[in-house]
Amino acid sequence: MSESIKKRAVVVGVFIVVGLIFLVGGILAIGNLHSTFSQKMNISTVFNDVNGLQAGNNIWFSGVKVGTVKKVEFFGNSQVRITMNINEESQQYIRKNAKVKISSDGFIGNKILVIYGGTPEAAAIEEGDVLTNEAALSTEDIMKTLQENNKNILIITKSLAAGEGTLGKMIKDDSIYNSFNNILATLQRTSNKAQSFMTYLADYSAQLRKEGSLSNDLITDTTVFNSLQATMYQLNNIADSTAAMMNSLNVALQNSKTPLGVMTRDEESGAALKETIIRLDSTSAKLDENMEAMQHNFLFKGYFKDKEKEAKKAEKAKAKGK
Repeated sequence: MSESIKKRAVVVGVFIVVGLIFLVGGILAIGNLHSTFSQKMNISTVFNDVNGLQAGNNIWFSGVKVGTVKKVEFFGNSQVRITMNINEESQQYIRKNAKVKISSDGFIGNKILVIYGGTPEAAAIEEGDVLTNEAALSTEDIMKTLQENNKNILIITKSLAAGEGTLGKMIKDDSIYNSFNNILATLQRTSNKAQSFMTYLADYSAQLRKEGSLSNDLITDTTVFNSLQATMYQLNNIADSTAAMMNSLNVALQNSKTPLGVMTRDEESGAALKETIIRLDSTSAKLDENMEAMQHNFLFKGYFKDKEKEAKKAEKAKAKGK
């Protein structure tokens, strides 16, 4: 009997030990407590207010848990120093210029520390480093801000209801309302006109693209284009020739030694030319008188009659030929 009792005790003890092993393994697996046995390094930061952060709270970096809060203790003048246990395998990813802030798991979850930032140029953290931090916005601060906002909203609402300020007058004053309506109506008309103008432009563009039209030929027909180009080239040559002629004429007028220059600049030459023209006119008149006198002279009278008869015969022959 004693041997069977001993065997039962051994079997029970084995089952208890195996059960304890499974229990501890399950706890470690579920609670991720195996990280307790991994190598860690200590770094710290100093806050003015930790907002209820406690030892054992998790530390996150880029959404990954990298350690836990080791100690929360007072430091200096009412400040709080937080010592952090960081897994050494995460050391290479956290930089010395990274920052720390207090956050929470969800809206009302446990407090956590979040490490963020840092540049690749900075060195990795080492044992005993002190990181800078960002002051956390507490629930009390949020409530104070909401209260201030509520007060401001109340003041604005009262002002609007009383018709005070620009916005209140805009709401209360019908004339301002009507002015805005007129402005909106004007804008609507302007928009309609702009739409009509765009439609007109679209139609005009379609006409330009219509085959057989003058505008389309001017745009697409190379023959018409070449003709226009040749015409423009000729006009350009004519303009150049005219400009050269005018330039030469201007040079001749400016030169007192050329005939044109003498005529325009020398007063004596101009007067002499004028007197010559007058004399030629007088001589022409006297020559007409002499020719009239010769026609009545009996010596030349027969000659002029014969000439007149020949002229009449020539006219009759010309009329018969037609």
